[in-house]
Amino acid sequence: MKTQPTAPPWRRPAAFTLVEIMIVVVIIGLLAAMAIPAFTRVRESAQNSRFISDLRTFAQAFETYSMKNGAWPANAGTGVVPPGMSGELSDAAWTTAKTSVGGRWNWDLNLNGNTAGISVTNVTASDAQMAAIDAKIDDGDLSTGRFQKYSGRFTLILEP
Repeated sequence: MKTQPTAPPWRRPAAFTLVEIMIVVVIIGLLAAMAIPAFTRVRESAQNSRFISDLRTFAQAFETYSMKNGAWPANAGTGVVPPGMSGELSDAAWTTAKTSVGGRWNWDLNLNGNTAGISVTNVTASDAQMAAIDAKIDDGDLSTGRFQKYSGRFTLILEP
């Protein structure tokens, strides 16, 4: 009967050394450092797309109302569906606690004396993020064009 050879007594069982474990931890840290900014960009892009989509949907609803009635609806408070718009707007989307960029929706009639606009107030997104939204909607400048910043609120100006 043959016996199995035995390992020399000075050999220890196989295991990871501290250096090997530290290298793995460093590699995982580097991968996370590269992934977090990419995840942030993707999340911001999704927020921007959702905001733009909601804004366009609401603009179409207000323009439809205006064409049917010959005038814009009356002014309403933040998060309040304007009178006569319940059939045109998705009430739940308008009155929801926050938009995708933070803040709440608001209908502004006679904005700057002669226009109507869909605003969002108390936005938690940065001005840089809102400028990126403006670049997709308009001219990328929050002080000009159809999408502007007015005293702390961001507004899509509808045709007078």
